[in-house]
Formats: sequence, C-alpha cells, structure tokens
Amino acid sequence: MNSITNRTYDEIEIGESASVSHMLTRQDIQLFAIMSGDVNPAHLDEEYAKSDMFHRIIGHGMWSASLISNVLGTQLPGPGTIYLDQSLHFVRPVGLGDTITARVTVLEKRPEKRVLMECVCTNQKGQEVVKGQALVIAPDEKVSRPRVQLPEVELKDNCPLLYSQLDTLTEGKPALKTAVVQPTDEYTLRGAVEAGRAGHIQPILLGNATRMQEVAKQFGIKLDGCEVIDTVHSNAAAELAVSMAREGRVDAIMKGKIHTDELMAEVVNKDHGLRTARRMSHVFFMQVGSYPKPFFLTDAALNIKPSLADKKDIVQNAIDLYRAIFSSAPRVALLSAVETVEENIPSTLDATALCKMAERGQIEGGVLDGPLAFDNAVSPESATLKGIVSPVAGQADILVVPDLESGNMLYKQMRFFTGCEGAGIVLGARVPIILTSRAGGVATRVASCALARIYAARKQSVANITGKAA
Repeated sequence: MNSITNRTYDEIEIGESASVSHMLTRQDIQLFAIMSGDVNPAHLDEEYAKSDMFHRIIGHGMWSASLISNVLGTQLPGPGTIYLDQSLHFVRPVGLGDTITARVTVLEKRPEKRVLMECVCTNQKGQEVVKGQALVIAPDEKVSRPRVQLPEVELKDNCPLLYSQLDTLTEGKPALKTAVVQPTDEYTLRGAVEAGRAGHIQPILLGNATRMQEVAKQFGIKLDGCEVIDTVHSNAAAELAVSMAREGRVDAIMKGKIHTDELMAEVVNKDHGLRTARRMSHVFFMQVGSYPKPFFLTDAALNIKPSLADKKDIVQNAIDLYRAIFSSAPRVALLSAVETVEENIPSTLDATALCKMAERGQIEGGVLDGPLAFDNAVSPESATLKGIVSPVAGQADILVVPDLESGNMLYKQMRFFTGCEGAGIVLGARVPIILTSRAGGVATRVASCALARIYAARKQSVANITGKAA
C-alpha cells in the first residue's frame, strides 16, 4: 500500500470496518520497551513471563493496542483523525510469533464529527486479546497522500557475546560456591539469584538478613535454595567471605552493595587475606558494536598507579583469563598517548619494557606490542596510516591501560556512549572475585559469574594436569 486515504465524517457509514495484521517479533517488543521505557522482565523475558501471566497480558497487549492506532490513523477514519478517548480491556496474553489482527468498526456517528469505534484485537486462532472502544473526531476534508516510508531500525544487543557465548562456554563446568557480600539492593540480590538459577554459582548471601528479605519481598525475588548468613555490618560480611575462601568453604567471592575498597581491604590483608605471589588486578570483558570481536580492558578498577612489576602481573592475569575462554594466544596492546617511546611519558617506557619481558619469557601466552595509542590498537586503518607494522595493532584482544584513572574513564566512556556493559572479575587472588560496576545491571552480574566459572574451571584443569595451581 503506497498511499493512505481517509474517510471523511460524511462518507463514514455505521458498521464500516478496517483492519491491519502484524506478527509480534522480538524487535517489536524491544522497540516498544525503548520508546516507553518499560523494561519489566515480564514483557522482555519470555521465560520470566511464563511465571507472571498478568503482566504479560498487559505488556504485550499494549503493543497490540498500538495496532488500533495504526488503523484509526491510516485507514478508518484515516489521515486527519483526532483521538479523543479510549477504553480497552486486555483479555489474553500475546507471545512472540503471534499474529495479531486489529479491527475497528463504526458503532455511532455523533454530533461535532465525533465517531465511536469498536476496537478488537484477535490472534491467529481468532481469540480476542484486546477489546474496547475509541472515540475520535473524523476529518471533514478528503486526504490522499503517499505513505511515509519509515527508516529501517537495527537493534543490537549491548554485549551479544557476553550474554550468550559465555553461557555456552560454561556448559559442563561446575557451579562455584560463592560468598555474596552484602547483596542488599535489587540488582546485587537479583544478580546473585539469577546467576544461581543459571547454574554459574551456588550463592551464599552474607549481610543484613532482614534487609535482604525486605528487598526480596519488595522486588519479587525468590531466595529459595539460597543460604543466608546474617552479619552485623558490611565489613563483617567481607571478613567472613574472605575467611570462608581461605578455608576452602567457597570457590569465589561476589561483590554486593559494598564499596570496592571495603571489600578489597579484606581480600588483600597481609595477615588473613587472599594474596598470592601474583599481583591482583581487575579485567572487564566487553564488546561494542563498532569493534568486530570481544576484548578485555585492564586494569580499570583496582590498581591506581601500577609499577612495572605490577603491570607484568596485570598483563599475565588478563592473558590467563583470555586463554581460559578462547584457548588461544591473545594480542595485547599496551596503551599510551602515543605509539613512540617518549622519555617524558612513563607509560611508553613501561610498555617497551613489558614487550622485552615477553620476549624473554617473563610474560607468557600472549603477543605484546606497545606503546600503542588507542586508535592504533583497535583500528587497522589508523595503524596503516601511521606506518605501524605489528601483529597487534588494529586487532587487539586485550587493552592494557597505563593507570586506573585512564582505564576507568575509558570504560565509562564506552559504557555510556555505546551502551555496552562489561563483565568483570578480579584475578590474582586465591579465588576469583566477581566485581562489577555499581551501575551494572543484572545481566552483567550474571555474565561476570559465568566468567568466573569458566576461569575457575580452567585453573582447576591446569592444576589437575600439572599438580600445581595455574
């Protein structure tokens, strides 16, 4: 249909009707959620929706009702119609793949060009899903004009590999018994519970038990199967989690609503912490739409001004994690402001030294190059224009930042400008520390648990083969 033509008030007849049909797709649901801001999982997650039928009826029913507006605005009465009032009842749930037909029928013609319309939406089985009435003002001038061609919309998941491939890679690997420290808000509590449901962890919830129960009740989070241990404050929860890890009672620690400094102070404690010979460091696992593959960013959360020795461990930790996931040698870009060695830019000197350390076997399992400016690390065109010949330039798998300030800013720029998230864990301790951004959502927390599960299984596999920890 290349044009739209209206029916004026004088032309409209009682009993006249018009309709439109459309099959509900996942993109329809996502677009509706983007426009409305309604991200209720009962609307967006089909598995969750099965247990929340009431909201599923309303959520997808609202999308179905939008087809009524389509008919009124483009067919009957058509262009020039003014919507005055609407009363709808949502009768039956609508699911992915359902073909919905919205039909409007003229019931009454009233003074002042008002028209009462019967509105019914049915599914492919002929069952009513939405029904009601609408009152409109019909146009009094005839209009026929070309149909506006809407732009094509392409939706991309923020982190498609993060949330799908990680799940695949965890198959057959044991769940990690995990001490979750102070999960006393919706995201941290739901993230731990959902990660448990996914089989990544066996959550042991440490913290204010009363507050956890209140949050669970408020947001409909079921704590069935989760062990809850009450502690007097967040510091006590962190201390208990570290103690449990030292004693082998848990395989991992997960950060809840607690400051990173408070949690890590217990982890790095020289007397009763979880130190190893390796410097601890944080790794974000990310993917953005403009880069063709997932990548690591390290260290944007833990080491403020790492020394050369610290950076050696930071690089090695990231390489070990990469190999645990992909079983191949990563390309490691050592970032700085420039790609040449400059005496006045210390990070260029560190990058040069790290490359030489890798050549001499002090860093193993990866291909290093640096210093590299960010554009040279991720853009083949930039590397070519600057004459950089390197197996890493333009195709880095791991981005190593000079310090926490630059790394934290880079991560947040990526997150807020591209919408990507980042699964995050701390390596170099006796057990993985699942540590995400405070602004990270539930899916990111679940993905971080999957990341820790994969890494822990890899360490155990290496230990079984070599007789010593990886």
